[in-house]
Amino acid sequence: MIHENYTVNEKGHLCVGGADCVLLAEKYGTPLYVLDEDMIRQRCRIYKAALKEAFGETALPFFASKSLSFLGIYRIIAEEGLGTDIVSPGELYTAKKAGFDMSKSCFHGNNKTDADIEFGVKSGVGYFVVDCEEELYALNDICGRLKKKQKILLRLTPGIDPHTFAAVRTGKVDSKFGSPIATGAAEKMLKKALALGNIKLCGYHCHIGSQIFECEPFCRAARIMASFSLDMKNKYGYEAEIINLGGGFGVRYTEADPEIDVFAYTKQIGDTLKEFCRENGMKVPTVFMEPGRGIVGAAGVTLYTVGSKKAIPRFRTYISIDGGMPDNPRYALYKSKYTALIANKADRACDCKYTVGGRCCESGDLIGEGMTMQNAERGDILAVLVTGAYNYSMASNYNRIPRPPIVLVSGGTDKLAVKRESYADLIKNEV
Repeated sequence: MIHENYTVNEKGHLCVGGADCVLLAEKYGTPLYVLDEDMIRQRCRIYKAALKEAFGETALPFFASKSLSFLGIYRIIAEEGLGTDIVSPGELYTAKKAGFDMSKSCFHGNNKTDADIEFGVKSGVGYFVVDCEEELYALNDICGRLKKKQKILLRLTPGIDPHTFAAVRTGKVDSKFGSPIATGAAEKMLKKALALGNIKLCGYHCHIGSQIFECEPFCRAARIMASFSLDMKNKYGYEAEIINLGGGFGVRYTEADPEIDVFAYTKQIGDTLKEFCRENGMKVPTVFMEPGRGIVGAAGVTLYTVGSKKAIPRFRTYISIDGGMPDNPRYALYKSKYTALIANKADRACDCKYTVGGRCCESGDLIGEGMTMQNAERGDILAVLVTGAYNYSMASNYNRIPRPPIVLVSGGTDKLAVKRESYADLIKNEV
């Protein structure tokens, strides 16, 4: 198995976190999101310990909740002592309802409305990650009206292309996010921020992309951000207290993907940053990072029931499932590769190759092509592994299909965390 929390029991059934996936499908129905809570907590502790070891006691991971946002995840993250990174007022509202300490949050977004900004300030958001000049002035004005002073980080683009899929590269000069360092825009933003009275500039933020398996792009980002901080110190007497290096560590979806050693990667990044600071007489800043997929990705499995099987001679064999792109749009969007197997035959040989099609009236509604697994028959339970990130959070009601529930498992025991949507839920806001 590609991750240690996936096992096969004496019945030949796939288990996640010690819970039998076939029994979970029988109990809750399919499609079904299953999350291994113990693994989520383990990953939180790994990132927290790795950052402290690499950067010092003040370093902190902020869970990137765009990867997975529901009440239960914020409670887990809070209990494990992490911060959270939020990108919308909806995520902010959910975190608040979960009782999350909003002083340990970063509020992102390249187009925060005035209403978003006011909601964030009133909610006690720890740091606004300011994306553009308009947001900077709007935030300052709103804070003045509310008689508050808000901590901010400036989002900068360091001009790094980590060679991942174009849609998830966010650190290039030509990006909708942040202010490029190379063009001088970042320096102009800094000068404007220092002149405003209702905000406190605490440092800088960058994010170079997602699903990155090499460490060097993060080391380059650390050097560029530290170099910018040194330049601004020399020009304006301002030295960043905080540098947030964002997220983006890759997660193993298939046997072809490498396994990332979080401790080794963060140590390399930490050594790079500390060496630069030492050579240039700078204080080592407090470092934040924003793992999302790295915490929840491998904790997830999505279960489906197989329907039809359709062989097209000389082409391929399709199997259809009772879910698809509404609950997992990543293949349709990015051609993302997954590992899948038949959960009730997990001990058998994977000697069949299928294209897995969803139930939508859409030719692009696929979970994968040429996926190798056990022989599939109508009524079997198909398990798609490593679906904890960017599945539920990107789910839709396309074709008027209700979204699946989420079940948390811990020590082999299951509990419902998010109810299955009903058909009534689909029309509850319609008049």
